[in-house]
Amino acid sequence: MNQNAAGSNPNETGDGAKSFTIGDLAREFGVTLRTLRFYEDRGLLSPRRDGTARIYDARDRERLSVILKGKQLGFTLTEIRAMLAEERSGNGPAMNLKLSLDQVEDQIRHLEQQKIEIEEALKELKARRASLAAAA
Repeated sequence: MNQNAAGSNPNETGDGAKSFTIGDLAREFGVTLRTLRFYEDRGLLSPRRDGTARIYDARDRERLSVILKGKQLGFTLTEIRAMLAEERSGNGPAMNLKLSLDQVEDQIRHLEQQKIEIEEALKELKARRASLAAAA
């Protein structure tokens, strides 16, 4: 694959920084275009616009990674937004989920309770499946 000179690559900004289209990020992170638009509507991502095209920079890409990690850990978008806002007020360049020990403990309790509820629901559904299969 040919590499263009810095600045002439459509995925580079004039200063040589990497940029991404909505499709680039959707493919890389395995999310839908609708998801990215939703995160933008909620103020979690702020791509620049080139006409109707959304152009994401490395910071947006990093924020998306943090958002998806937060979702994977079971946090709500409201909680993730608050964590990102705390990160924005910090001095460190690296974006990360700023979690306190209390937040971690609360989330563990929450997820453990969800796990119990899911296991109970699965047990009930499997019992109903067995009785339906036996009746058939």
